[in-house]
Formats: sequence, C-alpha cells, structure tokens
Amino acid sequence: MKAIIAIDSLKGSLSSLQAGDAIREGILRVYKDAVVQVRPLADGGEGTVEALTIGMGGKLRTVTVTGPLGEKVQAQYGILADGVTAIVEMSAAAGITMIPAEKRNPLCTTTYGVGEMIRDAICKGCRHFIVGIGGSATNDGGVGMLQALGYGMLDENDRQVSFGAQGLQELKSITDDKVIPELKDCSFRIACDVTNPLCGETGCSAVYGPQKGATLSMILQMDKWLRDYARLAAAFNPNADPEHPGTGAAGGLGFAFLSFTNAVLESGIGILLDETKLEEYIKDADVVITGEGRLDGQTVMGKAPIGVAKIAKKYGKPVIAFAGCVTPDAVKCNEHGIDAFFPILRRVVTLQEAMDSANARRNMADAVEQVFRLMKI
Repeated sequence: MKAIIAIDSLKGSLSSLQAGDAIREGILRVYKDAVVQVRPLADGGEGTVEALTIGMGGKLRTVTVTGPLGEKVQAQYGILADGVTAIVEMSAAAGITMIPAEKRNPLCTTTYGVGEMIRDAICKGCRHFIVGIGGSATNDGGVGMLQALGYGMLDENDRQVSFGAQGLQELKSITDDKVIPELKDCSFRIACDVTNPLCGETGCSAVYGPQKGATLSMILQMDKWLRDYARLAAAFNPNADPEHPGTGAAGGLGFAFLSFTNAVLESGIGILLDETKLEEYIKDADVVITGEGRLDGQTVMGKAPIGVAKIAKKYGKPVIAFAGCVTPDAVKCNEHGIDAFFPILRRVVTLQEAMDSANARRNMADAVEQVFRLMKI
C-alpha cells in the first residue's frame, strides 16, 4: 500500500507534520510494509511558514523587525532548500494577535516589519516569495512595507510619512529612486482568500477596521485617505487598480503588492498545493489522508482538506479525513471529495485535555489504526 498524507495543522495542538507523523504511525501498525509519505499542508494562514519550510527541507530564519506598534520584535520566515524561495507570513511582523485588544489602533499600526522581512530575504538571495497576508493589525495600505523596501512615501516636505494609517493623510508623493535594486527581479505569490476592494462599503476600512480598533469616524477618515493614496499610486503606476478583488486584504497590503511589486493574488491553498507539487505524489497513491483541527460546513469553502480531495479525485483516489472534532454540517465534505471522515477523540475530555499535544498525537494514531484495520478486512 502507498499512502499520501497531507493534513493541515490542528492549531494549538499538532503541526501539519506532527499530525502527519501520527497518522503514519497508525497506518504502519496495520500495514507494516506500507509506503507512507507525509507532505506539508497549509492554506496560507497561520502555520504556513513552518509547514512548508520544514516539510520541504528548508530552514527557518529569525530576524529583528519593526512590530505593528513600532517596537522591535522577533519575526520568523522560511527559505526553502532551493535557496531562492522565501515563505513569509505578514502576521509575524504585523499580526493582530501581537497587540492586546485595548491597544489596537489602525491609525498607528504599520506593515514596515513585513517589508523588513522581505528585504532580509532578498539580501539572502531569495527572488521568489510566497506571502500569507491574513490576520493583520494594519490599515496602512501597505505603505509601511513599501517604505522598508525603499519607496519614498513622502509628505509635503519630502519626508517619509508617519507609520500607520495616519501616514496616508500626510502622503503627497511617491518615489522609487531608493528602492532596493533586486526588487525588480522578485516575484510574489500572495495567498489571499478575500475579494474586498481597497475602498468603499466592502473595502478594508469598513469591513475589517472595527476588529482592528477603528471607530466609525476613523473608518470614514481611513477610507478617504486610501482613496487619495490610490490616486497617487495610479499616477505612479497606471495599472494600480483599487477595485481589483483582494486589494483590500490586510488593510490594503494586497493593493501595495499589486501596484508596486511583481505580484499576483491567489487562493492560499492553490498556491501551497502547487508549490509543494502534491499532485505528483497523489497520482500514484492507493489512498490519500487529509484533515484539519475542525471539519465543518466551512471546510468546503476552499479550505486545505478540500483542495487535497479535489486533486485526489482527479485521479480517482479514495480520500479519508481525520479531525480533532467534526460538526453535523461536516457531511458537506462528503459531497466535495472526502469519502469518509473521523473525529479522533476517544472519550469525553476537557478542551485542555483534547488540545494537549501528546494526547492528540496518541488519539490520532489510535483512530487511524482502527480505520485501517477495517480497510484490511
């Protein structure tokens, strides 16, 4: 038997690779001679850097960068074994979970640290970037990131504007004479699963501003400033389009990538499945195993396990999913390529017990063993 495992992390409990190793253990208890391969899986969100970097033989790198409130923080990104591909999560430098709720204020939060991570990777020889932009604390239109890359985002006195969305109010001109030269040789695949434009009723300020600490008056101000910024960007680059789906992602960071770098916005899971070449592994498998922490009705909305199942069904492979828990509406997964799914909990336990890594690993291996015993009959 040849089994391919590609399971998303069980957040707070098992990483993608840890969950995969537990599944492999369960299979080998039953099929001693099985060929079992664990492939990294993520959807562009939290855990993507670790899953892809370690799973693809790369190295993690920790750098000191500017945090969302201007303080120095430690941020981690990955460089794959090819030496030219970097895996970056913007939330490592500008994530909303880095700021206590009472201190969240998008007028002040910056993406400067994201640019510093990218700049460091460029200096290390990277020219191809996979960037997850979920979970931001910012609404600065990506101006902070662009400043770190050398763009002049200048006020009326030709000085760099302030950090945060408040800097957009000061922005009067854009220059590129100090941009790091290697940026023109870089390509960016941006994991973006939202379609919000930059401005308006469905723009980043109105939709995501409140969770980042914005009041109604701040939302109206930031939306106006972003419109002004978009006009300046269009004068600088005629292809800058604030209406393009996804430009409102991460407080306008999607717009900055599209307007000032060689970037494309794509489905997070689509990028990851392509970059990991999962299809090449699946096409020769006898069975494919996937899953995530919680299987529910939202899983079918473009989440990682469904991406795996879609590839598997292209080749007529059976797909089994395991999860920390499942909900009644998880039955929708059966209509989208997952032939059967199983929760791994063995008895009634507290949430803390269920989330314990050792317990989760044991529960996963034990559940997998029983399913594969049935398959062997």
